[in-house]
Amino acid sequence: MFARSVSFAKFPILLTLTASLLLTACHTAQRFVESGDYDGAIEYCVQRLRGKKNKKTELVQGLEFAFAKAQARDLNSARILATRDRPEYWERINNLHRAIRDRQNKIAPLLPLVSKDGYQAKFEFVDIGTLEAESREKAAEHLYTQAEDLLQQAENGDRLAARNAYQTLLDLERRYYRQYKDKDRMLRDAEYLGTTHILFEVENHSAALLPRQFEDRMLAMGSADLDSRWKAFYVNARPDLQVDYRVVFRIYQIDISPERISERRYVDTKEIQDGWDYERDVRGRIKKDTAGNEIKKPHMIEVRARVLETFQSKAARLTGALEVYDGNSNARLFTREMGTEILFEHYAATYKGDHRALSKASKRYLDNDPVPFPPDVDMIMQAADRLKPEIRDELRQNRTIL
Repeated sequence: MFARSVSFAKFPILLTLTASLLLTACHTAQRFVESGDYDGAIEYCVQRLRGKKNKKTELVQGLEFAFAKAQARDLNSARILATRDRPEYWERINNLHRAIRDRQNKIAPLLPLVSKDGYQAKFEFVDIGTLEAESREKAAEHLYTQAEDLLQQAENGDRLAARNAYQTLLDLERRYYRQYKDKDRMLRDAEYLGTTHILFEVENHSAALLPRQFEDRMLAMGSADLDSRWKAFYVNARPDLQVDYRVVFRIYQIDISPERISERRYVDTKEIQDGWDYERDVRGRIKKDTAGNEIKKPHMIEVRARVLETFQSKAARLTGALEVYDGNSNARLFTREMGTEILFEHYAATYKGDHRALSKASKRYLDNDPVPFPPDVDMIMQAADRLKPEIRDELRQNRTIL
């Protein structure tokens, strides 16, 4: 296959002749070559030669040398891999052929490449189109066969094999052919066989009577919040629905505290300035300073305010467990205890006396009035809303559900 496309006999001669020329190449290109990064050297030289009328000889020679080295390396690697007759090697071979194609396409616009000193570079191009088409077909065939084998495993119940088949077919589509045999049908099969179907339910095992809307609220997250690439959730059981897992949020206990009101009475006092007092001498006359100004000092008084602070409180606590069951055997596979507490707290305050005596803490609740306590149903619904994100995250990340 390779012999009919290119002759390797010229490469050793070309490399020997140009090795000495590299000594005069620019330092940056030489560093690329010395590190084995021939394509880096090619890119460097091409960027500095493109569009230039007077091309430096050392750059022309450096490009010639790096191109020859890169071509010899990749063609030789591809030839060796092809002789090993291993289907999985065709992806690597095709990558090498694409690298050769891209390299030749990068050089072609510069040809003929002649330096300002009259040196004309020689580049050995190969018929890479034929080689690349052949390796692309064989690489695609390998991935297609691999996907077929994985789908056969998926038919026997291996969902992970189906997902690997799906990814393999996407690789084939992305890297080689958008349309290839019955790839699209196989993608649909892989998606179906690789998807896990999960039923989510809520069960009340507490002594409390839950409002109907509680279950509706819990189940409202449904597929929109839970579905992922390989997981499909359902909230309504159907005779025709065969599920792989059944997830139950089992409520064990609901406690709601009595409505409590407590009062606290206290007095705020503060010393504040209320006008001025004049200093007087022993005869009762107002004293003056050396400038003739009357001497005065602040008149301080104590003010008081009686504060009545009212505190309202109520609490609701819900405890339960999230359980995962096998859809076929109904064996319990996973349990996680969950619970949440909803607290209602409200402060209000009134006062009598002088407003100026009030502390910052007392003023904080002056604009508040006592409010009605939230109904039990509302607090239970808040508990449902509080638990939903925790349940959703667990179902998304749970490693029991494959």
